[in-house]
Amino acid sequence: MLDGMDKRAELTEFLRTRRARLRPEDVGLHPYGGRRRVPGLRREELAQLAGVSVDYYVRLEQGRAVNVSEEILEAVARALLLDDDERAYLRNLAKPTRSRRRPPRTERVRPGVRRLVDMAGDVPAYVVGRRCDVLAWNRLAAALFTDFDALTPPQRDWARLIFFNEDVQAVFDDWTVKARETVAYLRLKAGEHPDDPELAALVGELSVKSEDFRRWWADHNVKDKSNGRKILHHPLVGDLILDYESLRLPDDPDQVLVPTPWRRTPHRRRTCASWPPGTPRRRSGDRTRRPADRTRPTGECPSTGRREPSRRCSPAGRRHPVAAGRAGAGQVAAGQVVCRRPSSSMRASRSAGSAYTRKAPVRSSSSRP
Repeated sequence: MLDGMDKRAELTEFLRTRRARLRPEDVGLHPYGGRRRVPGLRREELAQLAGVSVDYYVRLEQGRAVNVSEEILEAVARALLLDDDERAYLRNLAKPTRSRRRPPRTERVRPGVRRLVDMAGDVPAYVVGRRCDVLAWNRLAAALFTDFDALTPPQRDWARLIFFNEDVQAVFDDWTVKARETVAYLRLKAGEHPDDPELAALVGELSVKSEDFRRWWADHNVKDKSNGRKILHHPLVGDLILDYESLRLPDDPDQVLVPTPWRRTPHRRRTCASWPPGTPRRRSGDRTRRPADRTRPTGECPSTGRREPSRRCSPAGRRHPVAAGRAGAGQVAAGQVVCRRPSSSMRASRSAGSAYTRKAPVRSSSSRP
């Protein structure tokens, strides 16, 4: 995937895209040379910022520089305003670790880590490997995201779930953000493990089957997933907010334990924990309504003639007068009002789902001005 000429091309594209996102003004340079034919910094400008010759930087960007020093890489990273993840990725491309070719070992979760995940209790937790594959999980994680037990090992991969599983796509509040984070994480891992054939096959499969993945992979963004917040739409309990922390195992940094504590939703946590494994989830088009859309029992709105939530008929605490002459089958009779807060004597009509009504006071003709 990143061997030989492919690795050189990867380095070229990564440096080119990092240059393209910067303008001379962003790094304190005065633009010169008239109209710019390409976006971002020119090679000459970047070489000036990094303190190297233009010829040397051109050879570096083309992958022809040999034995690049750490000082040169750090100077180029500063000039390009790279973050920590991008610096590590650049280092992996420009100075790959020389190791004997051997098949990558199978990732296995130690029994102690499995017990730790199971004992998380009220906190959804799972372990992911270097290919975004889910290696271990507890019952609450399965209830929250998907029934991992029902999936085959190849399907039990966050990248495949995010791009191919519609039920999982419907869970995330902003699927685009989640998908782009997954692509950036995969690219970071591809730089760390260029000789992993299964990782290369995963990237190839996603590139062939998903146009979104191909487009975002070409952006060459890299980002580790250390901590953050997830906003989810669960089909049973609605909106959930969770904070996650990525804890790398000391004896295998490629394995990450991800606990996702809840935020101020104890009742929803209990309801979600009662979700039986293997229960079919709704499709993305049948997503459960958000809490803001849930209302009290419906009745017939006298304004529209349709059965709607009572709060849409009138503001809270107000009465909704009915125009005279609108009485009819299934409607509220003229001279009556709809009250959003029915009295205890109207509980029978409330349980039947009808509009809440009561007689309006009638003025005598003599009392009118």
